[in-house]
Amino acid sequence: MKEEKVYLRLKKKIAVKKQHLIRLRDLAHITGNIDYLEKLKELKIYQITEKDNNVSVIDGFQLLEKLVAQYPFLTIELLDSNQTIIEIKKEEKKANLLLILVVWLLLCIGSAMAIMNFHYDVSMEEVHQGLFYLLTGEKQEKPLWIQIPYSIGLGLGMILFFNHIFKKRFNEEPSPLEVEMFNYQQDLDQYLIYHENALNKRDES
Repeated sequence: MKEEKVYLRLKKKIAVKKQHLIRLRDLAHITGNIDYLEKLKELKIYQITEKDNNVSVIDGFQLLEKLVAQYPFLTIELLDSNQTIIEIKKEEKKANLLLILVVWLLLCIGSAMAIMNFHYDVSMEEVHQGLFYLLTGEKQEKPLWIQIPYSIGLGLGMILFFNHIFKKRFNEEPSPLEVEMFNYQQDLDQYLIYHENALNKRDES
């Protein structure tokens, strides 16, 4: 008689609606040599309730407890990640155009002030004047033919640096901002895994 074996790879993160009944197929990628694999995928694991708020965490050990209770003779192997973060979606609200406009204005003004203060600190105007004198031998208070291309180049450089213009991406390489957001999300997920995990709460109590 062959050994009945199932392999599970937990998904790192899933998003569900409120009051969603989570089944095994929602949490993991599943394969194995059993005939009732499709039935196993439909196994009820967890019911989302109001107490879960925005985030819940399913630990691999909790999952194994349920599977062993239901299928005691089944050999189960857990691969890769040991937890799944469940993000509970809220009802989508319509975008507030006034709020978007206010935030957009604040960001534009803040960015402009930061650039202006930087140029003032490094005396960029004097640098341009010195560069103009070095190239032409003449003194000019406002060397526009240097300042205008510099300003255009500054904007183009920012676009290339962030690898985006609106929703258009120039290539598949992630921008520095996307990398930082990814690292931040990884740290946030690790925090949630520790603090929202029911097993950790059980150990602390």
